[in-house]
Amino acid sequence: MIQIAIAGSSDNEPLPQAIKKTKEFIEELAKHKDRVVLLTGGREGIMEIASREFARFGGIVVGILPERQEGNEFNTIRIKTGMDFAERSAVMINSADVLVVLGGGVGTMVEALIAYNYSKPVIVVTDTGYPSDRLELLASNGYFDHKKLVQVHFTKSGKEAAKLALELAK
Repeated sequence: MIQIAIAGSSDNEPLPQAIKKTKEFIEELAKHKDRVVLLTGGREGIMEIASREFARFGGIVVGILPERQEGNEFNTIRIKTGMDFAERSAVMINSADVLVVLGGGVGTMVEALIAYNYSKPVIVVTDTGYPSDRLELLASNGYFDHKKLVQVHFTKSGKEAAKLALELAK
């Protein structure tokens, strides 16, 4: 099984452009639901939208939760880590074959940087309206720093992000 993690805002009312791109991403990813497990932070916002959509298509969603939170109702499996948010993110990213950033703030951006630091493939969906869109400025040469641990990919298309995630996770 391929384990694809997502990073996204936990806003109760996510931005419309991010919602649209998340749904496009999941619709394409769901075509491969028999060989893909979706890993999320398990909470609300973009994470819940992705979880709901993937579950609706019959996919398995693993919510890797901070502390002892219950998470959203669409988690097929809940892992209550007992850890704080950053520690939980490290567990999720270590378990993933690739990380897809679907739009968010500082927590989402930290997850992108953790994935890069762990040499996990990173795909950032841009034009979401969230601060994570600006990660492209940080990786103007395709990398987040001089170490060039793993190339960071950017796309405006949720569908393209799913295709690229499947390709990079192999």
